[in-house]
Amino acid sequence: MLMTKEVLSEFAELIRENKCNPYSGNLKTGVDLGTANIVIAVTDEDNHPVAGATAVSKVVKDGIVVDFVGAMQTVRRLKAQLEELLGVTLETAATAVPPGIMDGNVKCISNVVEGAGFEVINVIDEPTAAASVLEITDGAVVDVGGGTTGISILKDGKVIFTADEPTGGTHMTLVLAGYYGIPIEEAEKLKKDKDKENDVFPIIKPVVEKMASIVKRFLSGYDVDCVYVVGGASCFDEFEQTFEKALGITTVKTNDALLVTPLGIAWNAAADCA
Repeated sequence: MLMTKEVLSEFAELIRENKCNPYSGNLKTGVDLGTANIVIAVTDEDNHPVAGATAVSKVVKDGIVVDFVGAMQTVRRLKAQLEELLGVTLETAATAVPPGIMDGNVKCISNVVEGAGFEVINVIDEPTAAASVLEITDGAVVDVGGGTTGISILKDGKVIFTADEPTGGTHMTLVLAGYYGIPIEEAEKLKKDKDKENDVFPIIKPVVEKMASIVKRFLSGYDVDCVYVVGGASCFDEFEQTFEKALGITTVKTNDALLVTPLGIAWNAAADCA
């Protein structure tokens, strides 16, 4: 897990600084179309982070693309940004979907990525992508996104169960908007303001506890002794402790939880010729 934390910290810094690592050989690209963020991750063939880009997004809702053109334009812009940074054309990419969504929605997400200029070479479910980065062979991965919470249970390195529930960061935003009587946009900014976290978290804590109760229901009947939490909506200091207490199972959250899934998507892509 220590190595995972170092890799995620490195990837986060590349995005913040808009810079790239030196590399040799071919590149792999992953595109994560999230409810709140779109992230593109680029790694080398050995899965070392090379570059990344992210943008705030409102084009996906509960795993469904609601603004096809807007999604395509955002991915295309991030792709161009990375290509200029790297000095190469990124031709192929993997992408991911929440577990259990309909085939038509899977195709729509692939079409967005292809419409932005990529050839889609792999589509996996989001928690499985996260599990590859966390190097998990046994346990459960819970991907808490903006609109959905995805659950994957792994046994001996294989996924034996997946599920997806329409609850996530958006519901936290709605609770804040209702509590303070403010517009959704203002509540979203408040939620992401680290300086306000001590005021915000007690208000959205019941949402986190509700997420844990949903996950607990899905885990019933499975031998799971550790849950790994990823996703942007889990980026609160007290999330891990609150989730574990409500779930009753050891819960682990790594740093830069928003970036775990996009990095895992890239790891599950084939390499472009550089």
